[in-house]
Amino acid sequence: MTRESHRAARPLAERIDELLDRTLDDGQVSRGERSALGEVFESLTNAEVPLAQSRVFARLRSELARGGGEPAIAWCTAILDLLTSRTIARLARTGSARHEAWFSPDDACPRRIVQAIDAARQSIDVCVFTLTDDRIAAALRAARDRGVAVRLITDDDKSGDPGSDAEALARAGVRVRMDRTPAHMHHKFAVFDARLVLTGSYNWTRSADRDNRENFVVSDDPALVRRFHEHFARLWDEFGDGGS
Repeated sequence: MTRESHRAARPLAERIDELLDRTLDDGQVSRGERSALGEVFESLTNAEVPLAQSRVFARLRSELARGGGEPAIAWCTAILDLLTSRTIARLARTGSARHEAWFSPDDACPRRIVQAIDAARQSIDVCVFTLTDDRIAAALRAARDRGVAVRLITDDDKSGDPGSDAEALARAGVRVRMDRTPAHMHHKFAVFDARLVLTGSYNWTRSADRDNRENFVVSDDPALVRRFHEHFARLWDEFGDGGS
């Protein structure tokens, strides 16, 4: 058996663990380690992606137990971003896009958002001006409790409004960052498992569901998902000093 075929025959979890351990030796993800991990991540099937995620979080818990703190969290974020980008790259090669259009108050918009949250297994990145619909907030908390990496970006001027769920979600363990600039963070989009994007005028509020004329589109087009995921990552870094 050649070295390559022997390597391919090894259990997937063992190969991922070995590569992750290399990156933890010095706390840095070198170009070679990133390339090797990226190759494995891009070869994963949809069913195998949660396995890779679980191996990353297992090491994060171990590092935090040893007092790793912020460096361990930064390492975990870098690895999960790599997993996300390579998953998107694979879908771009193999997937065909589907699209949906939803309108309020006629369609069951909150139900569709909750369905997307409930279906997520790896990550949920939410970027919304305001969030006051408790049904959606409850679904995000439940996703976080089952091990999904949930991140929320919202506007600081709206986070203190009556009924806002941002601070409650932060207390529940959801990672929340605020736009504390004089301008507004006025986006309304979310990316699920780096495979699905939901975006439109729809605010995640009860009034948007009951009263307003709003819309959103749901799409798994890989190029579209990639653009939103990249923009979320940029905003997450930009607002890092004002959040958790």
